[in-house]
Amino acid sequence: MIEEYRAIPLTEKVYWVGAIDWTLRDFHGYTTHRGTTYNAYLILADRITLIDTVKKPFKDELIARIASVVDPRKIEIIVSNHSEMDHSGCLEELIEEISPKEVYASPMGVKTLNELSPTLTSIKPVKDGEKISLGNMYLLFMETRMLHWPDSMFSYLPEEEILFSQDAFGMHLATQERFADEVDPAILNYEAATYYANILLPYSNLVTKLIERVSSSGLTFRMIAPDHGPVWRKDPGKIIERYKDWAQQKPTRKAVIVYGTMWHSTEKMARYIAEGCAAEGLQVQLMSMHTSHRSDVIYELLESGAFVIGTSTLNNQMLPVVADVLTYVKGLRPQNLVGAAFGSYGWSGEGALQANEILKEMKVELVSEPLRVKHVPAPFDLLACRQLGENIAKKLKEKLSL
Repeated sequence: MIEEYRAIPLTEKVYWVGAIDWTLRDFHGYTTHRGTTYNAYLILADRITLIDTVKKPFKDELIARIASVVDPRKIEIIVSNHSEMDHSGCLEELIEEISPKEVYASPMGVKTLNELSPTLTSIKPVKDGEKISLGNMYLLFMETRMLHWPDSMFSYLPEEEILFSQDAFGMHLATQERFADEVDPAILNYEAATYYANILLPYSNLVTKLIERVSSSGLTFRMIAPDHGPVWRKDPGKIIERYKDWAQQKPTRKAVIVYGTMWHSTEKMARYIAEGCAAEGLQVQLMSMHTSHRSDVIYELLESGAFVIGTSTLNNQMLPVVADVLTYVKGLRPQNLVGAAFGSYGWSGEGALQANEILKEMKVELVSEPLRVKHVPAPFDLLACRQLGENIAKKLKEKLSL
């Protein structure tokens, strides 16, 4: 008999037994260009323990990987670090099938799992700092509320120095390689940053506090094993340092100029604004929302200093593609940006004004009132666009010098 799925050892006592989703391309509005993994981990302690499960359609893959190492019915303990359904989707069926003696989650995890499935009534809460015995090993729990759900928590296995970090330090990346050091560094860096920007950015202040707390705890990490993407085994502290940097949201000499256009007039304005920014020494990322995706915009904004938004006016509103990206970016709450709004119009011109109001709500430091052009920009309008770009660059450089 051919074993289609096998567990992959992280150590002699810990195995990856998750599932690979090669086809996923959308995760809550975030484009996952390279699919994802749903990671689960098997600990071969005296009391065999499973850390997290997988998305419901992948239950058989999880069971097969476990069975390649041990009879799944020998699992005594299941720990749910995160109740989101890509990690708890098959929990109810798994409990019914293997009958573990104990199932643990954070107090909020117990509440959420009960809400998702009223039959999950026997789950035990573990509090921050609590330990449970696995016989010859133990697990230590650390609540990480709102990173990125209220129920989120870490589990730490001291004997192997492995941190099971649920969605933190992960990425959406479908790959046969289980370790980060086996993945192309360019892909690894891009996907880790994209994941942070689209998932964890709004909680950056909590990320900073958590890193300070972990640093002062005295815990050492041989590996960091997240719920998505590869496991960090060689210098896992590097991803912690990257999170620390991203959480600070320090502005850089980069302008992200995003626009939607009807008859290319707003596009022409965007190009001249970009020229002005570049003339003053900024790196520029010019993004048409007719060809770019909202999740790529927030990735570019993660390490930038200026956010400039342009839109034509349609039915007295900004263009739908611009409303979409602004709604998304506003919810992710990037900080410490300068910027401006602009756009062309035919007769009413509300689009750029509405975009400007959203920038105000985002606390973007505005360089000017919205720059609006009726119909097609004349040469003097394009000069004004270039001047706006230069002014944005000067304001950003001034901010960086403080």
